[in-house]
Formats: sequence, C-alpha cells, structure tokens
Amino acid sequence: MKGDDPVIASLVDAASEPYRAAGRFAWHFARGKLKGDPAFAAILKRGLLTDSARILDLGCGQGLLASWLLAAQAARLAGRWPQEWPPPPAHPELLGVEINPREVARARAALGEQARIVEGDIRHVDYGSVDAIVILDVLHFTDHASQEAVLERARAALRSRGRLLLRVGDAEGGVGFGLSKLVDRIVALARRHRLPRLTCRPAREWRSLLTGLGFLTEALPMSQGTPFANVLLIGKLP
Repeated sequence: MKGDDPVIASLVDAASEPYRAAGRFAWHFARGKLKGDPAFAAILKRGLLTDSARILDLGCGQGLLASWLLAAQAARLAGRWPQEWPPPPAHPELLGVEINPREVARARAALGEQARIVEGDIRHVDYGSVDAIVILDVLHFTDHASQEAVLERARAALRSRGRLLLRVGDAEGGVGFGLSKLVDRIVALARRHRLPRLTCRPAREWRSLLTGLGFLTEALPMSQGTPFANVLLIGKLP
C-alpha cells in the first residue's frame, strides 16, 4: 500500500499539513484521500505532469492535487526526491475550479496564494490556455452532452503536446463499479444534502471519446488498494 512507502508517507504529511488552517475535517480528509487514493502517487511516480507549467484541475475539491504537487516540489528542492522517479513539475502555475463554495473556502485557506482556486461550474468557466488538465472522478456527475462538451473545451484549451488526465469509473467494472457509485452517492448526500444523478460510461467509451478528439490515449487501472473499478485515462496531444 502507498502508506508503506516512506516517500509517499512523507508527501502525505507535507501535503495535508496546510489543511490544518482549514479545520479538522479538511485535514483529516486530506490525509485519508492522499494516502488512500492511488492516483496521487501514480501522477508523481510516472511523471504524468512533469513537463507541465500550467495545470488546470477541474472539479478540484479542496485543492488536494495542488497541495500534492507543491509538496513534491518542496521535497525535490530539499534533496529528498527518489532518483528513480521523474521530477515533479517545477514551479507550476496551479489553477483549480470547484462548484462547492465550502470546498473552495477550504482550498483557499490551505493554499493561500500558492494556487488560484475559482468557484464555478466546469461546464461554463473559462479554461484559458494550459499545458495539462486533470479531471478526477468528476464527469459522471454531469449528463452525456455536458461530458462531451467539457472534453471538447479541454481539448481546445490545451497547448501543443498538452496532456489530459481523466479518472473515471468503468461502468463495465462489475461489483467494484457498483460500490464506487454507492460511495459517490453517500458522499454527495453528506456534503450537498441531496442524491446526485450519475451518468456513467464504460472505460472503453470514455477512451473512444478522447481518441475522437485527437488524443493519443493510454488506460491505466487506478484502483490499487481500493475495492473500486477506476481507470486513469491519459490523453496526449501529438
């Protein structure tokens, strides 16, 4: 498990520490999510954002990806970066978009001026021009047309050789997928006091959408250490 890796454990400590300023819940959530979600470690170990100077996180929540990348940068500057890992992005410009005002408040309290967090709907805000776009476990909360529109807008916002990281639940993932939907509904009910409508697709269909937009795609299983059926799709512009 990631928690057994001393480098990852140190990064979890460093990236979650700023959330003490945002309250006990924000700190505990940050520690649990960063330690338990394999996507964060994979992004660093595989160098998925290494060459990205401007990174946009759509549906950023309380800004955990930004804090994670900042902690990685600090570790490298302090000489604590594993030689076998690709370097983290150097001095990235970090932008996040989140619709939930409470999450936005937590992100801003923790990150201050180190990242720009915008309160807004990912279907409507301006994406600007960026090197990488990250969308983790977000698009299934929108309908099919909105999903496709967001991906089209993401493609248009990416600069030459840009990269899209899209983590989705595989609707053909059996019991693991059913469990992930249940968890999503419970979390949404606790946070927003309503049950969301989820619009899901098989991973192969998500990948086909990216291919149709001109991305070269790679699919990585991204449920290690969890009971879910998640896939991280990496879309690269040629």
